[in-house]
Amino acid sequence: MPHPRRFRFGVQVSSAPDGAAWTALAQRVEQLGYSSLYVPDHFGDQLGPIAALTAAAAATTNLRVGSLVLDNDYRHPVVMAKEAASIDVLSGGRLELGIGAGWMTTDYDQSGIPKDPAGVRVDRMVEAIAVLKAHFGDGLVEFQGEHYQVSGLDGQPKPVQQPLPLLIGGGGPRVLEIAGREASIVGINPNLRTGKIDAETASDAVASKVDAKLEHVRRGAGDRFDDLELQILVFGVIITDDRKATMDAMASSFGIAAGDDFETPYFWIGSQEEIVADLQRWRDRWGTSYWVVQGEAAAETAAPIVAALNGT
Repeated sequence: MPHPRRFRFGVQVSSAPDGAAWTALAQRVEQLGYSSLYVPDHFGDQLGPIAALTAAAAATTNLRVGSLVLDNDYRHPVVMAKEAASIDVLSGGRLELGIGAGWMTTDYDQSGIPKDPAGVRVDRMVEAIAVLKAHFGDGLVEFQGEHYQVSGLDGQPKPVQQPLPLLIGGGGPRVLEIAGREASIVGINPNLRTGKIDAETASDAVASKVDAKLEHVRRGAGDRFDDLELQILVFGVIITDDRKATMDAMASSFGIAAGDDFETPYFWIGSQEEIVADLQRWRDRWGTSYWVVQGEAAAETAAPIVAALNGT
């Protein structure tokens, strides 16, 4: 078994009242020792990810910036490739490009963008990945697919990072296999096939489901599995001295009876020491070394955990 990857941590944040506050937030994330700042891609109350990532990179020195994740349906891959490569150039090679097939039904309903069946959206994402990689590589982009046709395009600029880190997250078998085959960072997510976060999502967020998800990633990755960085997005960080009571209280929302074994890597629950031990144990079990917490408050709460494990 290869030596486990060193731990690193990111923060997903989405908004700030003004430019000064956004700059201060990015600088605080860097100061706390996080490796990366991620921005999601929805039509609700959040900053636009391209502008926000560019501003965060400009305000920091070493902090990596990334999308978690850009919805492929909102951007033609030629446009996405130019924007991504430009951020990588302007940041000195600090972009992690996350791309997804889209999932949140309200985004499509509110924007009027058609939400095609999942199979069509995933097919389109696979074609987009091929266009992106061609744009970032050498030579002219020539691609003829069902959804995209690109001919004679000299994709410029080229990203500083070669290859540019590509992040794909998934909760279902097909997307996880695609992620294993195509990405350098793979997000192991609960399944979002219903288009919203609901009881089905919760029931898929328990630790026992992660074992099966990793097998799909392995199937897609083949011999390159050990080269992948495995990431988990953490929905909440709860520091408590009564771990069992908190977990029992949450169990019902995950479809599990209180008192039964309940474990989820998508919530950190317990004392700082217990959570540190959890992360080490989960890395041993799954290889998950890259953890992303959601929100400024969670970033502050989790900072001692990050300090204890960062780089180990």
